[in-house]
Amino acid sequence: MIKLVQWIKACNLDQVKEGQLFGFSHNDKKILMANQKGKIHATDLICTHADADLSTGFLSDEGVRCPLHLSVFNLENGQPQNLPAEIPLKVYNVKIDQDEIYVEI
Repeated sequence: MIKLVQWIKACNLDQVKEGQLFGFSHNDKKILMANQKGKIHATDLICTHADADLSTGFLSDEGVRCPLHLSVFNLENGQPQNLPAEIPLKVYNVKIDQDEIYVEI
């Protein structure tokens, strides 16, 4: 079975400045963009524990902290770093081309 790779434009680079979070939807996918120390990450937008919008959370060196129950997710691998979240976020590949950020879905 062939896996169809699709790159979609997420946003412009200046929409996710260092330390910022940006959420968007594409069809049925809800994706979080995060700029952690100058590196752009893309994960699921919705917390796996309680359906909270992670773009309204907090970004730190550890990852993104859910605003609802304060679970932290590692942006490299999506793994929750503390309870109550136990299920990892899906992580997406990112590429930057001419100051535009693309996500592989």
